[in-house]
Amino acid sequence: MFDFVHENRRLVQLVLALIILPFAFWGVDSYTKSGNSADIAATVNDSKITRQEFENALMQQQDRLRQMLGKNFDPAMLENPEMKQSVMDSLVEQHLLIERGKLVGLTVADDQVAQVIQGIEAFQDNGKFDKKHYLAALAKQNMSPLIFEARLRSEMIGQQIRDAYTQNGFASNNVAENVIRLYEQERSVSTSPVSFQSFMAQTKVDEAELKKYYDQNQKDFQVQEQARVEYVKLSADNFLEKAEVKPEDVKKYYEEHQNEFGKPEERHAAHILISAAAKAPQAEQDAAQAKAELLLQKVKANPAAFAELAKQNSQDPGSAANGGSLGFFGRGMMVKPFEEAAYALKVGEISGVVKSDFGYHIIKLIEIKAPTTLPFEEASAGIANKLRQQKATEMFTELAEKFSNTAYEQSDTLKPAAALAGGKIEQSDWLLKGATAVDPWTPKVLQAVFTDEVLKNKHNTAAIEIAPNTLLAARVLEYKPAATRPMAEVQEQIRQKLMRQQAVELAAKQGKALLEQLQGGAGLALNWTATQSVTRAKTGSLDKELLRKAFQVPADKLPQFVGAETPQEGFMLVRIEAVKEAAKPEEAKRAGYTQKLRQLTGEELLRAYLADAKQQASIKLNLAKAPTAP
Repeated sequence: MFDFVHENRRLVQLVLALIILPFAFWGVDSYTKSGNSADIAATVNDSKITRQEFENALMQQQDRLRQMLGKNFDPAMLENPEMKQSVMDSLVEQHLLIERGKLVGLTVADDQVAQVIQGIEAFQDNGKFDKKHYLAALAKQNMSPLIFEARLRSEMIGQQIRDAYTQNGFASNNVAENVIRLYEQERSVSTSPVSFQSFMAQTKVDEAELKKYYDQNQKDFQVQEQARVEYVKLSADNFLEKAEVKPEDVKKYYEEHQNEFGKPEERHAAHILISAAAKAPQAEQDAAQAKAELLLQKVKANPAAFAELAKQNSQDPGSAANGGSLGFFGRGMMVKPFEEAAYALKVGEISGVVKSDFGYHIIKLIEIKAPTTLPFEEASAGIANKLRQQKATEMFTELAEKFSNTAYEQSDTLKPAAALAGGKIEQSDWLLKGATAVDPWTPKVLQAVFTDEVLKNKHNTAAIEIAPNTLLAARVLEYKPAATRPMAEVQEQIRQKLMRQQAVELAAKQGKALLEQLQGGAGLALNWTATQSVTRAKTGSLDKELLRKAFQVPADKLPQFVGAETPQEGFMLVRIEAVKEAAKPEEAKRAGYTQKLRQLTGEELLRAYLADAKQQASIKLNLAKAPTAP
């Protein structure tokens, strides 16, 4: 709660995401100096977007999609031109924001840069910034502090422009109340489907129609190239059983890495805070200190009343309601003056008035959790597994190059590579060119299988990395070229499709006729479902089109009837039976909606600003290296 970085979490996440990628930043001077034109993906006025920068941005997008989609993630989606265009648009906007920020004279103070850097976990040791960790993390990316800090400073300047728009959207309370009224209005509806199934018997498809559809939709019946392969894998897992770990090695690791098996001392404290900004006028600070001193006298006079005094007087909203309790914390988690005072107390003791950048604290130590260490007997199995995995990885690394060379040099057989890997040669099912990746058939493996070198020359594929510490080499056993399925094979499939289309059309015709009668006041005996309540957010069983129509009709005279074609049924009739207006919103709800609307209008302001900036900018792409221009 005393953390600058918490307020800049979005920026810190961006920087942290960037530093863990292979080094490819445009750096301090890439805005002004030209490089090899073949390595430039785009220019934005005088700023250059390198090909490497673009590829790294794609990698970041890939990581985000992998986290969002999990097992449904398909790396091939990054080859989508729209995806690449979106990534390039983001890079262009990023450069424009930084450029515009510098043009209007925006700056970032050194202490702000330092605060963000100190809050990045990758640069910390036991929760505290460590310069050695900082330099080591940058060195791994071939990056100097000068380059990194200049990059971060530029990002923070661009963020200032972004925040100026997104944090200054406008929405009045009246607008918020109208949105709530519309968004939370409830309508009671029931439905009656006109199913295409009941019209299937009336459909008829002759041979001429089958032939016509087949001839006009040849692409629907294309079968991609197929291949069946044999393959062999070299994996670190192959060597786990062979990796021997001696008991003395386990004991040595335990003794040399005690920090991995221990938990440092933690303290549970409560405090009363009288807030005063570090740069507040002296008179304000003196007044806050005086108030804290008076409270300290009350606390000392009646220590048992500490929690009640904290509830009544503490100006820390995060802890006051809990009697000032801050929970357990370790060293490095609180600002230094607070930490030093808390760790100097004994359980039950109360400190004097302690000054920090947040104001004046009175601290009470409630409990101490002593440091703990996991006994060797409990840690040994995990250590042995870790050392075994390390040795297996080392054995894999030693053989990986030899495995690759063997698969390449003895390209007419996989037996030598299999012997080297200590594994067996396996066989695949039929693989489709360009199919969705399924382990172990990654896009790279499938691409390699369907090359002339492998298909026509009957050579092994190269050894391809399919997962960390896992290589695969394959060889084609059988091959089927791309072909069109014969009509005799697909005509029943076509017949069913055309019959369904006819039945849907008949159902829609019938549904529209019934709707017209209902809207004219006819009392038709239809099978209506049980009534359900829907809102614009809670759609129930209605699709978007039906929901839109259900809320478009006036509510002054009920029931009302609407309908629409649906691919699942044919036609769906909807009866609107009752309308319940949203209750007058409480202040908290209205404030929440207002804030959301302000955020949305702020984002729209930013989009308009960026659209104007793009229109005025000179944006050029190296078409051989990047997608089409924004």
